[in-house]
Amino acid sequence: MKKLIGNANQVMEIPSGCCGMAGSFGYEKEHLELSWKLGEEILFPVVRKLEAGDSLAACGFRCRHQIDHFTGKKAGHWVELVEVVKDE
Repeated sequence: MKKLIGNANQVMEIPSGCCGMAGSFGYEKEHLELSWKLGEEILFPVVRKLEAGDSLAACGFRCRHQIDHFTGKKAGHWVELVEVVKDE
């Protein structure tokens, strides 16, 4: 992604580990709290600190859903975001 954008300074990788969804795991009622705790370890706090106008990429559909569900922030697939940056 950094190579395609052409300006690596515009991209910050979040060393997030896991969003907590893990397939259908996070959808299951009995796993909801654990799913939330996993995302809260690193990913969700960093996402909440993003500034207006910042873009967020997540490769997995379920990761994007989990980020939206717990932080209210919309993440796009990295291919979508590369296309937007290249058009600017």
